[in-house]
Amino acid sequence: MAEALLNWKGRERFHAEYNVPWHGHAPRGIDGLERESWDCVVTVCDRAKESCPIFPGQPIMAHWGMPDPADVAGDEAKKRKAFEAAFLLLSRRIDLLLALPIGKLERLALEARVRAIGRQP
Repeated sequence: MAEALLNWKGRERFHAEYNVPWHGHAPRGIDGLERESWDCVVTVCDRAKESCPIFPGQPIMAHWGMPDPADVAGDEAKKRKAFEAAFLLLSRRIDLLLALPIGKLERLALEARVRAIGRQP
């Protein structure tokens, strides 16, 4: 979901993973991602953060923890509400990321700002 949002909202500025349309796709695992070259790695699921590999090239690392909507039990309305809440939270956080003056910030300042986005309610 985050990948699809960033590719859509960031268009020419950002390219998340392989520009795979999100609709109908299950969340992707992290196997093999450590062999890719990354500028920035943002995890949104606590399971991904806990098992996140070491990425070459020292990319900016941040965790934007949030409840996994796929873990919500209940009827379809409750599940849909959980996915809508996740979508809105990710959308707001991606808007904050896109508003950063990325080309004007030193690496450590940029990493601190990207990490701070994950603390936004």
